[in-house]
Amino acid sequence: MNRNVAVIILAAGLGTRMKSDKAKVLHKVLGKPMIHYVVEAAIQVAGNNVILVVGHQAEKVQETVAKIGEFTYAFQDRQLGTGHAVLCALPYLPAHISEVVILCGDTPLISPRTLNEFVDNHLQARRDISLLAVKLENPMGYGRILLDSNGQLRAIVEESDATVEQKQIKIINSGIYCINKQLLHDALPKITDKNAQGEIYLTDVIEIGHFERKKVGIKIGPDPLEVTGINSLQDLAQVEAIMREASFNKT
Repeated sequence: MNRNVAVIILAAGLGTRMKSDKAKVLHKVLGKPMIHYVVEAAIQVAGNNVILVVGHQAEKVQETVAKIGEFTYAFQDRQLGTGHAVLCALPYLPAHISEVVILCGDTPLISPRTLNEFVDNHLQARRDISLLAVKLENPMGYGRILLDSNGQLRAIVEESDATVEQKQIKIINSGIYCINKQLLHDALPKITDKNAQGEIYLTDVIEIGHFERKKVGIKIGPDPLEVTGINSLQDLAQVEAIMREASFNKT
């Protein structure tokens, strides 16, 4: 475990596509709130240095997570994008922390092993920014990875902003980052909402880091299924099926 590493979990979403008034991360996967899986994985990376960004039904989310342990909470009062969510969490990072892992609260399949290998790779490569990427045969809906002429990570383009050519790229953003804390403090205020969604994208930190000649790179994750996000009831059923199969294969 890397004691100088903290984890920020983005858990403020409304989850309107779940056809429920319940906060998305409170929906259960095999009888357990999906946020529990993500928090349990985060603990294996950062111990109690875990900060959850909450918003919709914040008190219920905190009450649910409190069953696992004591954590820090940052409140996002408006849904202004992932970059804004992380900005809300920055003041709560402990002083001794040097690297920050950012996770989404709706990815219950992510494993502690994958996360720890990702952090180790980031530290060993001495990067300022690392992105966990995966390769998908059907990348529709995901942000695409843009590399420069040297094969280094240059930017991430969201599908709604991507060109026809960029949409052919199969290496996609998992939404999982490991970023130097000081770089986060410096870069996040520079991000604007000038994009198709009018949101503050955390992905823009990549482009800022590249422009400022920081060391920015990717690690390809071992299993694309691990970063499956739950945005609908269909996604939830798919993740449950994957978990059941994994449990069956272990017996």
